[in-house]
Amino acid sequence: MVTMRSRSNSTFPARLVQTGAATAAAAAVGVLAADPDGAWYRSLVLPSWQPPRAAFPIVWTGLYAGLAVTSAAVLARHDMEAGSGSAKAQTHRSGFQRAFTANLVLNAGWSVVFWRVRNPRLASLEAAVLAASTIDLACRAAREDGRLGASLLPYAAWTVFAKVLTSAIARRNPDLRG
Repeated sequence: MVTMRSRSNSTFPARLVQTGAATAAAAAVGVLAADPDGAWYRSLVLPSWQPPRAAFPIVWTGLYAGLAVTSAAVLARHDMEAGSGSAKAQTHRSGFQRAFTANLVLNAGWSVVFWRVRNPRLASLEAAVLAASTIDLACRAAREDGRLGASLLPYAAWTVFAKVLTSAIARRNPDLRG
């Protein structure tokens, strides 16, 4: 057991670099796509319960950090198990990697659809898929360790909130044509 634990710990830093870089890339796409000072966004009718603008970078920074660390921990555990030759562990590892990648693509994609395509209705649909993807990612992490799954629950909750918020914006702005 000591050998397996040290092997898992030795793969964690490399996995953290990978998941951190991938998460940072998704965040960068989101930042580059966003235009909260633009005329289009300022013309939108927003719900009164929308968080203040300053909340978004604060919340997302924490969520992205948690996603990178948790995903690195899950993948390091899978590395340890797959290293023992377990085909099931290798399948779980590749499944988690695909789910993590898809989640980041969906995450960055919401920003592009909302801010650049300027289509809140389509962004609302995309946000629903993102929320489902995030819940799936949390469930996959929980299969490895319940604490890892629980650590992704704030991210899942925020993506569900993003879906609700985006839908509210779409409803309040019915004349938008993307």
